[in-house]
Parts: sequence; structure tokens; C-alpha cells
Amino acid sequence: MESRRLTVLYGSQTGTAQDVAERVARESKRRHFSTKVLAMDQYPIASLIHEAMVIFVCSTTGQGDEPDNMKVFWKFLLRKNLPTNSLCQLNFAVLGLGDSSYQKFNFVAKKLQKRLLQLGGNPLHTLGLADDQHDLGPDAVVDPWLNSLWNKVLSLYPLPPDKAIISEHILPPPRYKVKFVNGDQDSINGLHVPADSNITGPSQNNPFYARLVSNDRITADDHWQDVRLIKLDVSGSGLSHVAGDVVMIQPPNLPDEVKTFIQLLKLNPQDRVILQQNDPGEWLPPSLPQPCTIQHLVEQYWDIHAVPRRWFFTLLSYFADDEMEKEKFQEFSTAEGQEELYSYCNRPRRTTLEVLQDFPHVVNTIPVDYLFDLIPPIQPRAFSIASSMQAHPNEVHVLMAVVQYRTKLVTPRRGLCSTWLSSLNPQKDDVRVPMWIRKGTISFPKTPTTPVIMVGPGTGLAPFRGFIEERTTLGIGGNVLFFGCRNKDKDFFCASEWQPLVEKGLLTVYTAFSRDQEEKVYVQHRIKENGAVIWDLIQNQEAWIFVAGNAKQMPTDVQSALQLVLMEHGNMGETEADRYLHLLEHRRRYQVEAWS
Repeated sequence: MESRRLTVLYGSQTGTAQDVAERVARESKRRHFSTKVLAMDQYPIASLIHEAMVIFVCSTTGQGDEPDNMKVFWKFLLRKNLPTNSLCQLNFAVLGLGDSSYQKFNFVAKKLQKRLLQLGGNPLHTLGLADDQHDLGPDAVVDPWLNSLWNKVLSLYPLPPDKAIISEHILPPPRYKVKFVNGDQDSINGLHVPADSNITGPSQNNPFYARLVSNDRITADDHWQDVRLIKLDVSGSGLSHVAGDVVMIQPPNLPDEVKTFIQLLKLNPQDRVILQQNDPGEWLPPSLPQPCTIQHLVEQYWDIHAVPRRWFFTLLSYFADDEMEKEKFQEFSTAEGQEELYSYCNRPRRTTLEVLQDFPHVVNTIPVDYLFDLIPPIQPRAFSIASSMQAHPNEVHVLMAVVQYRTKLVTPRRGLCSTWLSSLNPQKDDVRVPMWIRKGTISFPKTPTTPVIMVGPGTGLAPFRGFIEERTTLGIGGNVLFFGCRNKDKDFFCASEWQPLVEKGLLTVYTAFSRDQEEKVYVQHRIKENGAVIWDLIQNQEAWIFVAGNAKQMPTDVQSALQLVLMEHGNMGETEADRYLHLLEHRRRYQVEAWS
């Protein structure tokens, strides 16, 4: 087995790349490889020169940025003093997970592949570029890519003579051993694993519990969308932030769903468990207390609100006694069954809890040990910080739309974090919100004299509110905001804040209220109308341009409008205008932060 070692390294922002990396590791173990799977920043990078085979799985965030848990790894790889033959012994493959609705589709995977080749690595396989926009999701690329990869891997590392590929019909061992402990027992055999004691500041494994100061709806009561301005007190946290930074918030499951899940699986919420390693390649989750109650796991850890992935159904097929349920799980586990799985699960956004309710027989046969394999941990949610330390030294503000929409299912779909946050009432209780801060994907100019053009329709306004506060508190002008919403009287966020700044000459605001007249008007229309002003700012005053908001269509429409401005007022052809925008982007004078 020593020669049959395989390492799987992932960079994951929302958990999808980690999920795929764990699938790669499972398939590797079935082929008798000694396998470890780690986030890239957990991996001791100096060991990379000793690795024979590594599979990289990575997603792309923001403007083609690497996920948080691969930033250190990537920075090291970019060192200019690394010899070009550093990785000449390394066989590697890169699988990217992206979304083609974003401009820089799978940018990180492409960069990683290129850098590994520059350092002498030997590609096992062509670069895999999975697309979340595909009708069948990322699996449409991942499935055939992995099948081809394993053929190549086994040609280099044949199975030992006495071994065969372990059948998919054999249940793999659980990720962790779960031991129930007595009420008065604090640990097993003296083992106690604290949450991360080496962390110096608030982080995912050691969040700061900020006091909720206020939770105000800032859209009209009769408006279709509930948008909140939430203020958090971070006094004593040691946290600091600049405009463009992001607050990470760790939500729990919703109380009604917690209660339903516990009843459905006939769990005792007071039972206490302790986790032990079942595989040297699997680390224990650092955020979990040891021991831990079932109540805590259901409330704070297992993501029962998430839409389950394919492995969920594969695993359930091993436990199902009911033939009809087993047959359905097996169908959902096959490549041929992905279209039906997508229609059942992904398209209507059916949650893990709802799926388990649909299959009442299997819920009574799932061993507790396997719940950690079946249900991933709740992922934190990222929000652009909508305030400045200059204006609010001990606070972090969040501008958040409460997510609720309908699919073919009877019950409306709810966003986990936004539903939870919107339900909190600081007037009734001392409410605490687990949070930490990370660097954002956009960075504003440091020079105070640099004018800034900000395009932020809807909640895309959030990072710009923070930057406007930061500059205007210091009396710095040159701030131009394009804001769009439906109605002036219903969802014009922060309107009362802008008026005094406009009167002082510190801010210029162009508004697009799309439903206040017969013809719909959006921010891109206002950009075209004010093209002469924008061209003067960009060309003669070296302004920076920022765009933030929904990724669906807006960033593309804004870019097209800017291109037309350059063509009309800068006397450029289409190709020249496109090249000019790319040059601005390269110099960080044109930045986009979009989300789906």
C-alpha cells in the first residue's frame, strides 16, 4: 500500500468541492489506495515534492478568486523562486467546479493547472471543468471525468495481484466512530478535543458571538421582498475590517425543522456522544464539542435544510429494507438516474429533511454513525459588510434580503440563514450571532483623491455603503453611486443617508427605479445616459469602477453599457473598448463582486 498512496486536496468555499473531493477519496479507497483528503491549507505544502499522485478539486469565488481554504497554498505555489522542476515527480489531475454564469468560469482550476505544469508536474488527465449551470449539475462533467481518470491511474498503478476493485454494493465504513457516553462522563479514555485552542482571533472553529443590536426591515411593509439592515456589536472581539471585507455568519437549523428531524429519526436529544477517528485520513470536526448532545448536532451541525447530493441516496440504498425505497435510491445513484434526481431534488430545492419524510421506512434503519456521512455540516454564509469602522467603530452592519420563493412544492422555500436572522428580536432577548470576518474579493483604492464609480442595485449596495461611510466620514468626496431598485417609495435603501452627503458635495447618486414608470429602467440605462460624466471620470480622473449584486444578468449588462460609453465618448471600436475594460480589470480599476 505504501506505493499506492493518493492525496486529494480541495479548495472549497461552500462545501461542494469538499463533497466531490470526498467522493474521489471513497472511489480511491475502493481501488485499494491509501488515501487522505484535506483542504489545501490544512496540507503541509513542503510535502508536495514527495507526493507521487495528487488529485486537486477546487471551486472559484468572486472575481476568479481562490476559496479561503486554499489561499495560503496558492500563495506558496506562486513563489517566483520555486524551481521549474520542483514537481517533476508529481502525477496530478485538476477538477474545477464552477458556474458559467460568472465571467471567470473555473478560473482557479485553470490557474492551478497552469502553475502545476510550470513547476514540472505530470498531468494524469485533462483539466476537468464542471459547470453548475448544466441541466444535470456538476456531475455531468464529474462522472465521465472520474471514470477516465481511474482508467489512467490504474494503468500507472495496477491493482495488486490478489485484489479486485471493491464493489459499489459493499457499504464503506463510517467516517467516524460514534460512542454514546453517560451523562456524567466528560470524555472517553481521557480524550477531550476542544474547539481550536490555537486560533488567535475569531474564525469558523472559534466564532465571536456578537450581540444583535437591531434588526430593522428597510423595505415597505407591502413590498414583495423583506430586506433587513442588521447591526451587530463586536465590542471586545478584536475584529477589524475595511470596506470590501466580508462577515461570515454561522446559522443554526430552524427550530421547527430541528424538532421534526429528531421526531422523525426517533432520536433522544439529550443523548451525548463522542467521536473517534475511524480512518487516519479523516480528521475529527474541530468545531464540535466532545462530548456533544444529539440536540446540538441537529441544531448546530448537520445541514438538514440543504438539498442532498447524490452520495446521500447511494448511502441510503445500503440501509433500505423496503424494496421500493431501495430501488429508488439505487436509481438516483446511477449516472442514468441523474435527470430524475435533478427533477426530484435540485429543481424544486427539496431539503434533506423533506427527502427523509418522503421515505419513511429507511429513517428507522440509519445507524447514528452514518449520519455524519449522510448529512454534511452547515456552511457559514457570507455577507458584504455594509458599514465602516470610521462611522461605527464597534459595529458590523449587514444588508440582507430574506430569501423566500416558491417551487412546485407546496411549502415555500426559505433561506436558512436569512430566515433565522430575520426571526431574531433584540428587544425581547440578549441575542448572539456567531460570526467572524474575512477579506473580501473587492479592494477599494487607498488614495483619497481617486474617484470611485459604484454600481450596486438592490443589496449590491452593501459594500458601497461601507465605503461611502469610510470616505465621507473623513470628508473625502469623488463618490459616484448608481443604485437600482423597483420603487422609490418601497425599496430605495438608505435614501435618507445619501441626501445630506449629496448636499455636502461628497456623493453623487444616480437612481434607476425600474417599476415607477411604464418602461423599465435599470442601472445600465443610467450609465449610458451619463456616459460623458463616466468617460471623464475614467479617462481624465483615473476613477475606479465597482459593480456588486446579482450575478444572473446585471454584471454583463453593466459591462455592455460601459463598453458603449467607451465607444461613444472615447471614440473606440468594439474590440478596442473591450480591450480597454480588460486593461482596467487587470489593473484592479474595474472590479465585480456578484453572487447567484
